[in-house]
Amino acid sequence: MQGTVATYDPHSRCGTLLLDDGDEVAFDTAAFDASGLRLLRPGQRVRVEHDESGQVSRVTLPTFQ
Repeated sequence: MQGTVATYDPHSRCGTLLLDDGDEVAFDTAAFDASGLRLLRPGQRVRVEHDESGQVSRVTLPTFQ
């Protein structure tokens, strides 16, 4: 699934995303750290992966695998 960065705090490395279906979801430090990225900017497009419980497990760029 893809979405757009709504908020991102570089100090805590967590934030919120607005998904393409209109839902807003939060991501934690672990989901950001799993991406290998150094930072995110509000408005940036991202790909979102969820774990079996439905929580965001990874936030990365749409072109990354």
